[in-house]
Formats: sequence, structure tokens, C-alpha cells
Amino acid sequence: MKKKINVLIVDDSAVVRQVLTAMLEEDPAIHVMGAATDPIFAMERMRVQWPDVIVLDVEMPRMDGISFLRKIMTERPTPVVICSTLTEAGAETTMQALSAGAVSIVTKPKIGLKRFLEDAASDIVGAVKAAAQANVKRMRLAAAPTLVVQPKLSADAVLSAGGEALAQTTERIVAIGTSTGGTQALELVLTALPRVCPGIVIVQHMPEKFTAAFAERLNRLCRIEVREAQHNDRVMPGRALIAPGGKHLLLKRSGAQYFVDVMDGPLVNSHRPSVDVLFRSVAKVAGKNAVGIIMTGMGDDGAAGLLEMRNAKARTIAQDEATCVVFGMPKEAIKRGAAEKILPLTAISDVIVNG
Repeated sequence: MKKKINVLIVDDSAVVRQVLTAMLEEDPAIHVMGAATDPIFAMERMRVQWPDVIVLDVEMPRMDGISFLRKIMTERPTPVVICSTLTEAGAETTMQALSAGAVSIVTKPKIGLKRFLEDAASDIVGAVKAAAQANVKRMRLAAAPTLVVQPKLSADAVLSAGGEALAQTTERIVAIGTSTGGTQALELVLTALPRVCPGIVIVQHMPEKFTAAFAERLNRLCRIEVREAQHNDRVMPGRALIAPGGKHLLLKRSGAQYFVDVMDGPLVNSHRPSVDVLFRSVAKVAGKNAVGIIMTGMGDDGAAGLLEMRNAKARTIAQDEATCVVFGMPKEAIKRGAAEKILPLTAISDVIVNG
């Protein structure tokens, strides 16, 4: 019989503890081994039995979630899912948690909490199961040095069919898709880039409101400009545009210049933004002038789009299993023959710069 995933919930809200416990226990693959009101009580429980996954709040009495997370990742790396209030103000704190080694984010509102958690049950269960498969030791590998720099459905549901990439420009475009473990992986890759590099478009599976804080944090660390994409932003050398949470990101072209569309649309591969949507748009409008890179993440989003990019003569790269937190997305792309090369995370920035 397959071992159940032992989950410890750490949250000072009695409602959250009660609802999460009942919800997770409904899944036969999950066992909630306990629920603690704060990290101090959690550590007492963990001395008796260590969990497979921790669902962790950020703001708690006696010890905040980020301090607890850093302690765990230093002493005994363990998959952690952050359960954070969905507010602009809390987004930067949650980014700190992801940087410290959390696997993913589950968002919760300040009002209507019980109903929200019940409605989001499948997402929360999915996040816990994905976390259980994560190689959290790779989180530490992906911790990039801080740089001091100067300011500076299928995709058919979103994309129209047909159309070949135009060849009248030689400007290179890099498209990156990632999910679980991707915040740390992107930090390592982007902080290694020089100021002069091809324009970059990115889909990182992340909830609405958090992508702006994520982009702002990367912008502070990187030599290149990093920002959350806005409709009609130009894709240009030395700039990386990150798809906003809850919106699809598509590449388009006007003459020799590339721009982005930021648009609503149905979930594609259960995601919005979807890596497939981005990659397929890049295949259509950039073709052989593009590089597609699929990195750590759960599921198969991006595999079909990366294959379209390869068929359009773009260069295509998949992150290798040894450096992935979760090998799902790259594995599926490799299985479909979409990846021209399979590279470790530390080699990806060189491909972006040198092709």
C-alpha cells in the first residue's frame, strides 16, 4: 500500500486549521498528522514525527512563518506550501518566503475564508501533492547570490490557428516557462545575465497579485530590467517581461519589433497564464529567431508549445532532472521530442546570452 503524505498545518486561524484539515483528509493519499497554532508548537510536534509537507501561514504570533521556514530549510529541508492572504501588501512577504525555499503559494482572502478554502479544495490538494514530489534540496542549489546593481483547454482556445513566423527580423527572443520551483530557478538564471541580452518573455505559474512583487524583487537583484508585463509592452534587449497572474501572455510583432498581448481567456492546461499559450505564440511570430526554455514544474503545460517552437526551427531547451525541483514539465517536453537540448539549470543563462 502506498504511503500517505503526512501533512502538518501551521496557522493561527482556527477556521483555516479546521477547514484545511477536513479538506485534505478527504483525499485518500493525504494524512493530516497535526495542526499547530504557531511555529513553536509546530516544532514540538515535529520532534515526535517529521512531516512530508508543511502548509504554513506567514503572519503568526511568537515566530513568523518566514523565520520558521528558513530554520527548516537550514536544518532539514522539507516541502513547504505557503498559505498566505491574497493582498498586495502581503505579496512581497510571500516572495521572501518563496525565495527562502517554499515550494508554492496557496492564497486565501481576508473575508469569506471558509467558503473560499472549500471552493479551492482541488487547488490546495494539488499544491500539497506537488510539494510532496518536490526535491527541496534543489531549492538550496537555486539560491542565487544577491547582486548590487544600478537602478534601471489547449492553446487553441486563446490563439488563432495558422500563420507562419515572419523572417524579416533577426532580433532574438527568449521564452521561458516554469512552475513549481520556478521562482528560485528564475532568480538564478536572470541574476546571471549581463545587461545586454535578448528580450525575454516568461510564464511562471503564480496567483494573481503576486507576480508584480516577484518581478519587482527580481528587478532589484538583476542587471537586466525585470517587470510584470503590461499590454503592448515592447520586448527588447535587456528586458524580461513576466506574465501577470490570472492573464495569458502572448508574443506579437509589428514590423521588426516584438510586443506582448496581456489578455483574459480560458484556463489552458488548468493554468492562466499558460506556458503553452506563450510558446505557441512565439513559434508563430518569432520562429527560428526564438529560444524556448522549459524549466522545473508540475504537469505538462508547455510541452506541446515547446514542440511547436522546435518545429518552427526555434532552439529548444529543457532543464535536466538533476537540477529540477519537480521534473514534470521538462520530462513531458523531452518525452514528446520537444527539447533540442537538456541542460542543468546553471547552463541556461549562457544559452540565453550566446544562443
